Amino acid sequence: MKTKIAELSKELKKLFGFSTFKGQQEEIIQTLLDGKDVFVLMPTGGGKSLCYQLPALISEGTAIVVSPLIALMKNQVDAVNGLSEAEGVAHVLNSSLNKTQTKQVFDDIKSGKTKLLYVAPESLIKEEYLEFLKEVKISFVAIDEAHCISEWGHDFRPEYRNLKLIIDKIADVPVIALTATATPKVQDDIQKTLGMTNAVVFKESFNRPNLFYEIRPKINVDKEIVKFINKNKGKSGIVYCLSRRKVEEFAQLLQVNGINALPYHAGLDQKTRVANQDKFLMEECDVIVATIAFGMGIDKPDVRFVIHYDIPKSLESYYQETGRAGRDGGEGHCLAFYDPKDIEKLEKFLAQKPVSEREIGLQLLNEVVGYVETSMSRRQYILYYFGEQFDPVNGDGAKMCDNSVNPPKLKEVTKELKLVLTLVKDLEEKFKTKDLIAVIVGKENPVTKSYKLESTKHFGIGKNESENFWKSIIRQATVQNFLAKDIETYGVLKITEKGQKVIDGKDKNAFLIAEDREYNLEQQKADSEKIQVQQSGGLDQNLFNQLKDLRKTVAKKHGIPPYTVFMDPSLEDMTVQYPITVEEIGKVYGVGEGKAKKYGKEFAEFIKKYVEENDIERTQDMVLKGVANKSSHKVFIIQSTDKKIDLEDIAKAKNLSIQELLKEMEQIVYQGTKLNIDYYIDENFDEDIVEEFMEFMRESESDSMKILLKEFGDDLTDEEVRMLRIKFISDVAN
Repeated sequence: MKTKIAELSKELKKLFGFSTFKGQQEEIIQTLLDGKDVFVLMPTGGGKSLCYQLPALISEGTAIVVSPLIALMKNQVDAVNGLSEAEGVAHVLNSSLNKTQTKQVFDDIKSGKTKLLYVAPESLIKEEYLEFLKEVKISFVAIDEAHCISEWGHDFRPEYRNLKLIIDKIADVPVIALTATATPKVQDDIQKTLGMTNAVVFKESFNRPNLFYEIRPKINVDKEIVKFINKNKGKSGIVYCLSRRKVEEFAQLLQVNGINALPYHAGLDQKTRVANQDKFLMEECDVIVATIAFGMGIDKPDVRFVIHYDIPKSLESYYQETGRAGRDGGEGHCLAFYDPKDIEKLEKFLAQKPVSEREIGLQLLNEVVGYVETSMSRRQYILYYFGEQFDPVNGDGAKMCDNSVNPPKLKEVTKELKLVLTLVKDLEEKFKTKDLIAVIVGKENPVTKSYKLESTKHFGIGKNESENFWKSIIRQATVQNFLAKDIETYGVLKITEKGQKVIDGKDKNAFLIAEDREYNLEQQKADSEKIQVQQSGGLDQNLFNQLKDLRKTVAKKHGIPPYTVFMDPSLEDMTVQYPITVEEIGKVYGVGEGKAKKYGKEFAEFIKKYVEENDIERTQDMVLKGVANKSSHKVFIIQSTDKKIDLEDIAKAKNLSIQELLKEMEQIVYQGTKLNIDYYIDENFDEDIVEEFMEFMRESESDSMKILLKEFGDDLTDEEVRMLRIKFISDVAN
């Protein structure tokens, strides 16, 4: 054995240039070479790939490496081939190869040249590949990113579930499964699925003490990220977004703000994807904006920050993605932005899935909410999730999270928890969070009306506290398992056994929530659907109030509601920019040229006078430049509606969803351009409801979706309300 170990060290130096093994690498390799199955749990940056690359290079035959991503395979094949002077030591076998290339791979394996063959699980099923691999000498099979096997893992791939059957068909050889993220539940699932219950398990600590974890509320998120990146100028970083569209838009926003950024997602053609990845690796680009398709196995040791624009769907994803920072042991800042609305969106998305998938997804989401809203050490929370203990006072990296540096104040709300639980019970566990909150704060909505909840003793029982306060209690009660969201009747809250004990007075423990952690965007004056790119400087409240009065006067003169003159976010922006000409008014957020000409003169004159009287020094340098409006869409939409083309067809032509099309249309009409969609409304809407809607809008003080849905939510969908609002703004204001 000793000679073997000495030989391994020699090979390590010769092949990889390292003098010593890292952590448990040596034992892992030795166990695999002894013919045993091995299961490796090692955090990102721990040196997983060496655990199968080294034994493959020194064993007889070819090792098959099953890997989920083409980009990851390419990265590793290049790295392995770089270790040797000979060509073809490592190969990829997948659908991107032509016949000649496939023959070359087969020839190199037959001649004994190829030591590592990287394949996607889908490729292994191919009959021609299977037949060939049965005939050649296989040293062992490595399954990288093994969490993809488990339905409980964050990157579940159904084709991974059949790997055991396929491997058995090819050869009777040892299997090594490796992953950087797996909870005890996932570990168990992987081993059972691969028939590896007797495998030797190697588990390294999941603690990455050099990473700093921080969560911020998702307010002015674009501005916050630009500011953060500018503070870290020249450093490498990744920004993760959940959708491809957001990746494209945000990469563009960073570029116009002077940041060297590129997009990366599965929808880009392969050439662009590879080029962008290479530019990032070669430091020709500082920041990659990506979906989770980016980064698995990408070996860039000096990523200094990882930003989550959207909260991920599971803590495993979060851990895996943050793990791309500071792999060299140097600084790594992990910043994520959180808005409970994002969680609601993900829950709605889950509601369309089969029940088993929904159940798993909701449980994983619940863990994420628990993490972002926790007041304990974030490191302790993550490590506990992965089945590891951590001392939040003296542990390695104890002070490396926002909660440890700046602990939130806790507030005891045991009495309020009991009130919520009793309410859920008394209302026979029939309602969702928003309706329960409506009852508590005494606010009528369509549900409270139809169930006559106004007449219950609970109505208005907690009106002295804000809706956010009660939301926080319900979220924390769900995270801590006093309440559970019912899967079948999606979103309805039920009492758990633990919750019943509180109601019965059997649980005397104090229930605490963090104070001042109101992550909800509803508190922002701007409607969350009109996301505002804020400018430098703070809001001038005095001017804002005066502009609101002026808006009322102008609206009265034109006989239209105030909000149709300029939206609140536009007025807010005026108090920051102080525009003093009609041209400058046209550059304000949410104001187009047409609207500026129509109403801008009085506002410009008023602001000019205000600036002179108060001796204000105007700063016209915007901190954050917006991306130029894609006028091609604008022109196309105006021309198409003029031709009376169906809205669904307009959306399809520009590859937009209906929601995205409506957003574009809202921008057009709010900036003062007329858009005639009467032809669509006449064909698809009931005449009476349209008339009622228009009447309501004329009387209303606000055009907020919240108010409109409260009034018309029973008769109209969100999209229909938005269409009618577009018609109204276009008819009345433009």
